[in-house]
Amino acid sequence: MPWNGGPTPALALEDLHGRPVRLEGFKGKVVLVNFWATWCEPCRDEMPSIQRLRQELDGKAFEVVAVNVAEPRSRVEAFLERTKLDLPVLLDHSGDAARGWRARILPATFIVGPDGSIRYSHAGELAWDEPRIVELISALLRAR
Repeated sequence: MPWNGGPTPALALEDLHGRPVRLEGFKGKVVLVNFWATWCEPCRDEMPSIQRLRQELDGKAFEVVAVNVAEPRSRVEAFLERTKLDLPVLLDHSGDAARGWRARILPATFIVGPDGSIRYSHAGELAWDEPRIVELISALLRAR
């Protein structure tokens, strides 16, 4: 899970409201970047745990960015409405960002440290709110 894949790729996409979001805008925070799609069952299964993690770390220098890969905005919005998830979503219409981050398997998740560099990565489903993961992220928050 520790990252050894080189420098952090750029991430500059629009959110569901058409506003541009750049990873550099989160400097000083720990960021969970999750690449996912609505058709991906493991993605759908792990998203509630990401939501719970976000709620558990609310008020701390922690952000979640859920990057939807190559699906129409309308499908993503319908999925979020149906599941009652409230995660910040960016749209990777072309899949270029996922390729740049080497997210070959969905879900693919990266933990970016406060300095903007990837610290950890995980391919596949994970319960993101389990204690060992919360502690791993909390340690990065304390080290800021």
